[in-house]
Amino acid sequence: MAAKSSPTVAEIYGSSFANLAHANWSADQEQPIESADQVISGLFSQLEKEGFNGHSLLILDHLLCLEKFLWPCWTSEAKDDHTIFVAIAVVVKQWDRVMDWNLFSNNEELFNSFFQRILTISSTNGTPVQIRTYLISFIDAAFQSLDSSLIRRACAPLLSISIWNFLHSSSTRDALLDSNSLLKKSWRLATKKFDVADDVQKVRLRLERGWLYSIVLDLVHLLYVEGTDTAAPVIGYMERVLELLIDIVSQLPTRRFSNTLLKDLNLSIAIKLSPAYKNEKNILLRQLHEILDLYMNFPIDDLTGVLLSKEELQTRNSKQVLRFQKIALDHFKEKLLVLGLANYGSVSKREDLLENLESLTENELKSLCDHLGMATEYPVPGISIDKQFMIELLAYKFVRRLGMEEKCEALYSLPTEKSLSSTILQQTSTFDPLKPLAIPRFSLQYLSTNDFLYRAFELYRLESFFEIKCDIESIIDRLKLHHSPGDLKLSGFSRMAQRISRPAILETAPAQVGESHPAYVRAELYLELDRVNEDIQKEWEALRPGEVVFLVAVQAPNSKAESELEKIGIKYIRAAEVAGIYDHNSNPVHSSGGSQSLNGRKPLYGRLARRRRLHVNIDPTTYSQDSDKLYDSINFVFRRRVRENNFKTILDSVKDLTQTNIAIPDWLVDVFLGYGDPASASYENLPNRPERVDLNDTFINWGHLTSSFDKKVVSADGNLEASLPPYVLRETTEIAPPPKTLKKTKGRKKVELEPVEQKEVPVIEVSTYHVPNMGPYLVDTRKRNKIPFTPAQVKAIYSATNPGLTLIVGPPGTGKTDVATQIISNIYHNNPKQRTLVVTHSNQALNRLFEKIIALDIDERHLLRLGHGEDDLRTEASYSRYGRVENILDRREILLKEVARLSESVGGQGPHGESCEAAGYFYRVFVLPTWQKFKARHEFADVESLSREFPFHAYFANAPQPLFNPAIHSLEEAKEIADGCFRHLEKIFRELDDIRPFELLRTAKARANYLLTREARIIALTSTHAAMRRREIISLGFRYENVIVEEAAQLTEIDSFIPLTLQSTASGENVLERVVLIGDHFQNAPIIQNPAFQHYANMEQSMFSRLLRLNVPSVTLDAQGRARPEIAELYSWRYKFAGKTGLTNLPICYENEEYKFANAGFKHSFQFINVEDYNGCGETEPSPHFIQNLGEAEYAVAIYMYMRLLGYPADKISILTPYMGQKVLIQNILAERCKRNPIFRLPRTVATVDQYQGEQNDYIILSLVRTKRIGYLRDIRRMTVAMSRARLGLYVLGRRYLLESSVEIKPFLETLDANQSEGDKLELSIGEMFPSARASGEIDDSKVVIMEGVEHLGKFVYEMTMRKVDKMREEGALTAAPTLAQIAEADQAGEIGIDDEDLGNAREEFDEVEGDMEDDEMDEDAMDEE
Repeated sequence: MAAKSSPTVAEIYGSSFANLAHANWSADQEQPIESADQVISGLFSQLEKEGFNGHSLLILDHLLCLEKFLWPCWTSEAKDDHTIFVAIAVVVKQWDRVMDWNLFSNNEELFNSFFQRILTISSTNGTPVQIRTYLISFIDAAFQSLDSSLIRRACAPLLSISIWNFLHSSSTRDALLDSNSLLKKSWRLATKKFDVADDVQKVRLRLERGWLYSIVLDLVHLLYVEGTDTAAPVIGYMERVLELLIDIVSQLPTRRFSNTLLKDLNLSIAIKLSPAYKNEKNILLRQLHEILDLYMNFPIDDLTGVLLSKEELQTRNSKQVLRFQKIALDHFKEKLLVLGLANYGSVSKREDLLENLESLTENELKSLCDHLGMATEYPVPGISIDKQFMIELLAYKFVRRLGMEEKCEALYSLPTEKSLSSTILQQTSTFDPLKPLAIPRFSLQYLSTNDFLYRAFELYRLESFFEIKCDIESIIDRLKLHHSPGDLKLSGFSRMAQRISRPAILETAPAQVGESHPAYVRAELYLELDRVNEDIQKEWEALRPGEVVFLVAVQAPNSKAESELEKIGIKYIRAAEVAGIYDHNSNPVHSSGGSQSLNGRKPLYGRLARRRRLHVNIDPTTYSQDSDKLYDSINFVFRRRVRENNFKTILDSVKDLTQTNIAIPDWLVDVFLGYGDPASASYENLPNRPERVDLNDTFINWGHLTSSFDKKVVSADGNLEASLPPYVLRETTEIAPPPKTLKKTKGRKKVELEPVEQKEVPVIEVSTYHVPNMGPYLVDTRKRNKIPFTPAQVKAIYSATNPGLTLIVGPPGTGKTDVATQIISNIYHNNPKQRTLVVTHSNQALNRLFEKIIALDIDERHLLRLGHGEDDLRTEASYSRYGRVENILDRREILLKEVARLSESVGGQGPHGESCEAAGYFYRVFVLPTWQKFKARHEFADVESLSREFPFHAYFANAPQPLFNPAIHSLEEAKEIADGCFRHLEKIFRELDDIRPFELLRTAKARANYLLTREARIIALTSTHAAMRRREIISLGFRYENVIVEEAAQLTEIDSFIPLTLQSTASGENVLERVVLIGDHFQNAPIIQNPAFQHYANMEQSMFSRLLRLNVPSVTLDAQGRARPEIAELYSWRYKFAGKTGLTNLPICYENEEYKFANAGFKHSFQFINVEDYNGCGETEPSPHFIQNLGEAEYAVAIYMYMRLLGYPADKISILTPYMGQKVLIQNILAERCKRNPIFRLPRTVATVDQYQGEQNDYIILSLVRTKRIGYLRDIRRMTVAMSRARLGLYVLGRRYLLESSVEIKPFLETLDANQSEGDKLELSIGEMFPSARASGEIDDSKVVIMEGVEHLGKFVYEMTMRKVDKMREEGALTAAPTLAQIAEADQAGEIGIDDEDLGNAREEFDEVEGDMEDDEMDEDAMDEE
């Protein structure tokens, strides 16, 4: 089955399969089994003749053949072709990532029968190879879905200890069983289970325990059959089997017994010595063998799952070598004396070992293998284990091999033309979902953190190189190379490329000790920027140190070349890091003087003035292997966009992780790897769980607290009902005696029975404490939470305030960010010595969260925002590292002035306000003794006497007066006020003491580093910044105890992992106490452009979603307060697990005024509008993956203009679309019609759905674009995001028949149909202005106008405008064509606006649309789908 794009709707419903579906299963009619068998046999025969054409299979998938026909009709008596057909249909769904195994959960017994049939057919030699390939793919899909209990129970027997029946000798098995008592017990149970089984059960047990053995033997047999090394179907089958074996041995539960069997069968050597492997054309087979061999020899105890350290691994290997040498001396002393006396290092060297073994005869080698317990025979014909095989077998066992860390170390983080032309990248570029790839995969479980990091490094490296290759190919395409006699000619242009002469090597530093390559190599390039415009010049000058550029040798394209890159004109590629960029006067362009600094020289003009000298560091390892001739041919330098060009720093961070022993907390490691009790990291199961938890101001009052828990809430002192927060909670139990029962006697006398045994019930014991007065000023008043959190939100906050791992699932509008900020507040106040890391996937999301954190009762000097996105924070103060330092120094001046004022008020002598040190001296010598003297007076007669004695009256003269009022303050209250005044003073001096290091540190960098490592307690950064700056952050000695990740479902696994490792773990322990992941796995996953990495390698898997699949306990927020209840219904069904019917609506959704009234000018608050072809055209694709729909774009802009004419604020409207091409088209139309017009202007946002996740607006216009094929709209997560962005109004433009063709999307359409109009036409309600006075749900049919299409709506808006113009003229407001100022004035007066396009005399010239911009600007993020 070749890779195919999804079929169009016309192809689906125009096919013969559609007629078949209509006749047999579309109407959900009961289908007689006999008739179904005939239909299925006919279908199967047709597909078999087509070679199981992928397009046909996809059409049947869209027609729901599996769900409505194949599986409902399957019985245990079904024919083999029916069984095979079901398996193939599952594989197709797995390919499209839409397989739901719950389809089989209604009848587990039937599924088990089906699974047994698959095992039987797949292990039968007579089954055609192509069919067996599909069946192996089905079984592999099952092993990738072990989170399903149904699948787990079906697969487990295939890899149980019973498969050890097929070890080559009973002595080998007995030795393994004797090593572990639990193994021996398991073996006895398995043997007993087989012995007591009846004949039918024994047939099933034999099949299950022998299936893997038979598949492996069949693989080995095919490897050696003559002619199979060139038979593509057979090679494809063997590749699929290797892929399955890799998936089995790369996860501990499936590896435990299977890896022993594979090693016993000498599988790796059997593959390596086979004719199929030796055929160099079978590249994929070789690559898959390499991965399989890597995992078969992974340094882990297969039985216990304990990772072996280097020392333990060496000890184990040494024991094996010692045994080998002892056997050699005992039985082959004459020939192997040297080997028997050699040291460990010599035996583990391949050359030395082979030299010793060559002296043995074939029989002697066989005897040696027998003594070592190694199999030397295969129970299949055609395989002879000769001398060469046994020598290789011994070498395989004893020669040292490279570990994962060493393999990662050997991989370069910078690409060359060879790495960009590698076969693996070529395979990913032409990805066939039914053909395996030789790349690691993210799975449900990992063998160790090193295993995870190896996969992450290799995959991120490949993905980065793939994107670099695409960018370079795009640049070459724009340059339009062609060859002319004697020179290379360009007929195109790219702003990302500059032609250069040969790079000049400035310096080659000597190699460091132990290395063969130079320490660094610095080169200089001349950039002639006189031929580009000023904007492009600035882009080149903006290159910063550390950025990667590419030195490229470009030549004429050669279509006959073997290399893909040479075919398009690229001979060599060398990556280099920017060291600096200088102007013609040798001044750094980025210095304060920049290119304007002349150093006394006359300014230059013309070409020389725009010449720039770019200094770069060439990769020294690659340089040492290159010839000078290579650099003579370099004639171009390429660059990439900054935000896409951070790959090297991130790769280096991941590579560093692979080379170190990362100690994630002991309480987290098993859960992260996917083993043990999924709840073991939850706070309930941790030994360091605190007895009491202070929830501070989480609750509004006592009633809010008691309503937030299912458990009984009791007061610790019995009288808290009237008290206000803070509340401290303690989970405990109390005895709950059952009610006493009565029974009647014959004399009708009731006799009281003895009470039954008493039971303990869980309760929550609540206590409180007095919040001290912090001072008399308004700034001393503590900010309090005012949000009445729901019970689910309280549960999440309580869990995350405790130590441990907390997963919070936050559906749209359920207050994820509010919950996150309250968690941060609680941790901050409860743990004054701890630091908290706040991580998000994007600057936009981080700023949104950070702005809410700033509003909390948190000292701003403890807040820090890392990264460049801080510039977009909507705050007065700066929260960047250097901005914080400046703010702290400004704060220092303010506090010292307060100290000086205090000194003056109490008659202090000396410059106490000169420095922090002087202020501290003043506090210790005068302020504190004065206060202690005051406090020493225990008795005050009344408030007035206390007031007279209070020593700081003069200082607090500017506070609200009087400080002490005998009329309203009791003596105790007055004492508390006095204490509060001193606390205010104490805080000043304490803060100055914290600021004092900033006086002593002289450089801005030293101060910024001190701020990060000592002063800041809440540090916010993006996951990308964490990866890029990991080395730097660790080198500073940064420590933290808590990590909170918001929108965690949008982060890749490695993006979530790196924030856990930003501190040194040299001591072997990680001090992390809390990890909180907040996200929604039902919304967008991480965006991965290449489908090979996205689907096959599963790079779109987030740690958050994986942990949920592993059944790690989570808290789901179940009440939304964002949207109108009727709009929330559009996506609430997706979250039925959160409640009985999905999400509930908070009272705010009914009580707030904005929800009570209808949307002005619209009949409905939401509606689906079917948009027909515009000018005979639906969706178009002007360039690959750049999808547009002009009709929907025009419709969306027309709705926006209509809303603006009615008075809707522009910032309350957003236009969304799933496709970048459509976004650009809508922006162009808006720029032409609305941008310069003061009536319309631009909406708040025009964005793709992916870009808008986490955002919201009152009114959303959504353009779905597609009219031919469903594309990635089929991804239900993306549609969930799209439908959940609107608060008050949602208007969806699309094509009905297309959405109905997708079973995944159809439920969204069905909920939209609550407001369906005839023909799905837009229904307006005329005679209204914004805001509407019409109640929500109220409809006056006499005012409803139906828009027949985009042309009708355009005409309607035009007529509205003309009527208003006429009215303005009648009233004398217009004596001539209105100017824009007049129109704007009328608009501000609340009247209907005028479309400037229809008032030619009033129309100003619009800015020319940037439609002529380079394609590379339009292509940004344009790979919406593959």
